[in-house]
Amino acid sequence: MNESVELSVEEGRDLALAAMLRYGFGVPEATVTVDALLGAERDGLPSHGLARLPYYLDQAACGKVKVAAVPRLEMEGAVVRVDAGYGLAFPAVAKGLTAGLDCAARLGIAAVAIARSHHFGAAGAPVEHAARQGYLALAFSNAPSAIAPWGGRRPLYGTNPIAFACPRRQADPLLIDLSLSKVARGKVMLAKRRREPIPIGWALDAEGQPTSNADAAIAGSMLPAGEAKGAALALMVELLTAGLTGSNFGFQASSFLDAEGGPPGIAQLILLIEPGRFSPGFVEHAETMFAAMQGQAGVRLPGDRRYACRRERDTRLTLPSALVATLRAHAGVA
Repeated sequence: MNESVELSVEEGRDLALAAMLRYGFGVPEATVTVDALLGAERDGLPSHGLARLPYYLDQAACGKVKVAAVPRLEMEGAVVRVDAGYGLAFPAVAKGLTAGLDCAARLGIAAVAIARSHHFGAAGAPVEHAARQGYLALAFSNAPSAIAPWGGRRPLYGTNPIAFACPRRQADPLLIDLSLSKVARGKVMLAKRRREPIPIGWALDAEGQPTSNADAAIAGSMLPAGEAKGAALALMVELLTAGLTGSNFGFQASSFLDAEGGPPGIAQLILLIEPGRFSPGFVEHAETMFAAMQGQAGVRLPGDRRYACRRERDTRLTLPSALVATLRAHAGVA
């Protein structure tokens, strides 16, 4: 049985910050990263939470993540370009999103393209932030190869998350956040670490056969959501992210999950739209759709489960004891 440890959110933040600072990250970069990981924990997304931090730190130690990277930003019309410089993604996303929201306020629309980046975390976080300020937002990220083209065996595409958020009237934003694999690869990563089987139907082994073994799944291919349709969408995301920024496609990127090779160098794209420029009554009109959905028994708006988890975990975290011990070792504390 896996043992767990309960920490306050503040204890978790202090421990994670101490670890990042010990590895040479600056305070601003460490703070934005830790807050993103804690946000995923509180939202019930542990595969994008603090379990990722040991990988980041191991990669920082060998230079796969550039600790001293400072995101560089350029703007041209409605286009915001950010070079993450092979550092962690979160500081680059935060810088680009701030500039993108300013741009969308002026022009009604903005595109934030982030090059030479790293693991995106929970893709819903930046679009939710934008929606809470009144914007429609879409986010895309590619990732190291995990999905084979439909009909093939060799992974070329990442699991390539897509997220969308829509502002609401006096309510939490509608929030869609999904991976283009049947399940997020982070869930397989957690099963591998815990030495647990995975359900048949999540992945194929290197020979193209269904597997319940997490190690074989990591060595093989994740199955795309929607079969051929999901594989086509994963290709679309590769072109919208790595293609537009000149960054690494999934099959060119090193793994997020080890300290081998050079920086992954993948990319993100965030699109921001001020709906009032298109239809002044957009928010009210959208509520008619949401009301129609909620009028049916058993229907839940996308994002509601995440917000409920967040409320339940407002002050306390429950983490695997092995993860807490690893973080303490990285932080140099007993």
